[in-house]
Amino acid sequence: MFKLLKELKFRYVKRGRNSALTEKTELILWRRRYLRSIRNYREEGRHVYYLDETWVNAGDCPNYEWQDTTITSHRDAFLKGMSTGSMNPSGKGKRLIVLHIGSEDGFVDNGLLCFESKKNSRDYHDEMNGQTFYEWMENILPRLKDNCVIVMDNASYHSVKLDKAPTASTKKADIIHWLENKGEVVDRTMIIRELLDIVKKIKPQHDKFVIDEIANAQNKTILRLPPYHCELNPIELAWSSIKNHVKMNNTTFKLPDVKKLLIEGIERVDADMWKNFIRHTITEENRFWEIDDIMDEVFEAERQNVTLTITGDTSSDSESDTD
Repeated sequence: MFKLLKELKFRYVKRGRNSALTEKTELILWRRRYLRSIRNYREEGRHVYYLDETWVNAGDCPNYEWQDTTITSHRDAFLKGMSTGSMNPSGKGKRLIVLHIGSEDGFVDNGLLCFESKKNSRDYHDEMNGQTFYEWMENILPRLKDNCVIVMDNASYHSVKLDKAPTASTKKADIIHWLENKGEVVDRTMIIRELLDIVKKIKPQHDKFVIDEIANAQNKTILRLPPYHCELNPIELAWSSIKNHVKMNNTTFKLPDVKKLLIEGIERVDADMWKNFIRHTITEENRFWEIDDIMDEVFEAERQNVTLTITGDTSSDSESDTD
């Protein structure tokens, strides 16, 4: 298989999503809606907050360090009164799950949620759930400015449905009950597929999220990022700075010490840094906007070329027929 792929001129490269030609239409539309919305909110002067989760391992440390190549062994280091380098952690160790929110004013005071991971899974999202996030949001919303916008990604616990619509696995009686509660007159002779077709048509009218509703009740708006667009969330840059602080200063590889370094790192990210992060993000937003416009022009040109080619071929055929 490897030889065959090589002969077919395939290259084994790192996966990426930087090809505008292969993006799904749904993703492009979601991104355009997001970019249009965030621009409008900024023009209206609404304050924008960004939230996100991340993790920190007890064993986090720099991947590179300066080493004295003149030291050849532990004995040599002992005789010269030197060390053989910093101690390496035995593994990644325990993990802290971190959730915070910030804006151009900096991180929100008392907005940090930090707890020790209890699961041994690779994905830190497994540690969060709708109830934990809901309780955190209830606590944080009163601390935010009135009429603000809260940007978040599409993690499942961010998007718990207020009233989950029936699916193909739902019992027929429950589907009928759901439709009737929505004011639909149901013909009892309908089969499940007919009922689900009605559900599909009216679902957008009743597709509401728990978090959106409690935010709306306090005059705040939730705006969700398009999938796979973490570069449009400036808090990712804040996480990078904070994690680097932890790595550069982690010497004990103990979770309590790592938590102190985490808090120190958060305190170091001030309003000026946040403003720089947001400016960088706006540059990325503009870049995506311009790329979409360019691709639109390319597709339009291609369609025109195809039309001209077909028209030219048709006229050519008709002339030959006349001759």
